[in-house]
Amino acid sequence: MVEQKHEDMSSEKMDMSKLYEDSFKDVKEGEIVKGRVIEVTHKDVVVDVGYKSEGVISLDEFIDPASMKIGDEIDVLIESKENDEGMVVLSKRKAERMQVWEKIIAERKEGDMVTGRVTKKVKGGLTVDIGVEAFLPASQVFLKGFGNLNQLLGQVLNFVIVKINKPRKNIVVSRKEAIIRERDVAKGKLMEELKPGQLIPGVVKNITDFGAFINIAPGMDGLLHITDMSWGRISHPSELVAVGDKIEVMLLSLDKTSGKLSLGLKQKTPNPWEQVDAKYPVGSRVKGKVVNLVPYGAFVELEKGIEGLVHISEFSWTKRIGHPSEVLAIGDMIEAVVLSIDKDNQKIALGIKQTEMNPWNEVAGKYPVGTQVKGKVRSFIEYGAFVEMEEGIDGLLHNTDISWTRKINHPSEVLKKGQKIDAVVLSVDAENRKLSLGMKQLVADPWQDFVAKFQPGTVAEGTITKITNFGLFVELAPDLEGLAHISELPSETTGKLEESYKVGDKVQVKVLRIDDSERRIALSLKV
Repeated sequence: MVEQKHEDMSSEKMDMSKLYEDSFKDVKEGEIVKGRVIEVTHKDVVVDVGYKSEGVISLDEFIDPASMKIGDEIDVLIESKENDEGMVVLSKRKAERMQVWEKIIAERKEGDMVTGRVTKKVKGGLTVDIGVEAFLPASQVFLKGFGNLNQLLGQVLNFVIVKINKPRKNIVVSRKEAIIRERDVAKGKLMEELKPGQLIPGVVKNITDFGAFINIAPGMDGLLHITDMSWGRISHPSELVAVGDKIEVMLLSLDKTSGKLSLGLKQKTPNPWEQVDAKYPVGSRVKGKVVNLVPYGAFVELEKGIEGLVHISEFSWTKRIGHPSEVLAIGDMIEAVVLSIDKDNQKIALGIKQTEMNPWNEVAGKYPVGTQVKGKVRSFIEYGAFVEMEEGIDGLLHNTDISWTRKINHPSEVLKKGQKIDAVVLSVDAENRKLSLGMKQLVADPWQDFVAKFQPGTVAEGTITKITNFGLFVELAPDLEGLAHISELPSETTGKLEESYKVGDKVQVKVLRIDDSERRIALSLKV
């Protein structure tokens, strides 16, 4: 009986052993199964997974080892069927990661946003824990360039999944893409909230010749045009703002489609030009500061945002000014008279000379027609000479009023700059500041005497004064010339006048005819 019983027990053990062996044949390495905690030691947790031998898991794999108790059920990964001690090698951590991986694969796809913690720096980038390890390339960390990767360690941030490699169980993420998306979302939200006329804070990001770009939110800039910076005149945006300045601007307009914003600074204050005609009526005297000098005049600031132009012609009644800097300097305080206002174009014309008496108002009384005056030849023009009678008062001496008898083509033929002369006032136009002078009127007209002396047919001696290609001019008496046309010269000299005659030569001429109306005398050398 004992032997029979022993045989039965042996047979039962063999059957159980065979059952465990058959069961264990179904175990697959890398498979996740459920296990029950049957023992907790100082370094391991022993788990029954329903096979012939228990499995063991390192206590390090448990976040809170003290909370583990016998009977707890946990998911484990079978790493290998048995170790050197004949126990199944299990991993709770790998099972969790595999479950997370499968969950991520099931729930996430490329392009999705995820949250993760930056855990460590690796070659080429960073490792991010998004439930499983993901790789963050260094090129996908910052919006621009490459910054300090160490500053991201330990931070919990948003990322975009850019690539999932299922066979290799590899995920690549991008912080750059996440930043762009977050910025676009914030920008879109802000665009919906913004309204024209709203005051918004910003920082000067960049300055150009035509304005400044103001950053009002991450990735969102607006243009502050130079014409919207100040009601007054500015030459360059840098006169008012600098990069990095924190300023408050007004939103003038926005295009939600393109995302473009137009900003203003001057619109924060009332337009001073609205009341300019009432505040500075035409004819009123004003005071202001010279803020700019240009070749054609000076800009004068009457108040902040209001400037007027004193044209160079409005500086003085009498002085000839080549450039405003001859009499004014930037910063000078001056008095002027408002000449005109163009409210629509925001222009004011000012005059300095109008603050003084116009000396031309006294010219007519001081220099009546017929008055004999003395003056100095100041300059020449083609048809005459300007003669200065006193500072700022010039008279025009026309070529035809220099001599009764001599034909003058240019005043330099008989006058020199700086020469002092006597003249007679012929006319005065004070309103247009014009005064005409004459020299020939100082003496009697000798023409009739000349005509009586040099009747047609008269032969006389004269002096050559000018040689032209059409003939010779010959002086018969002081200020009396006649023309000997080339047809009235000896035939042997007509082809070579410059060789045959010289200015100053004395020649015998015959008077052919006299034109009384034109005061011309025709001569001939064929005596």
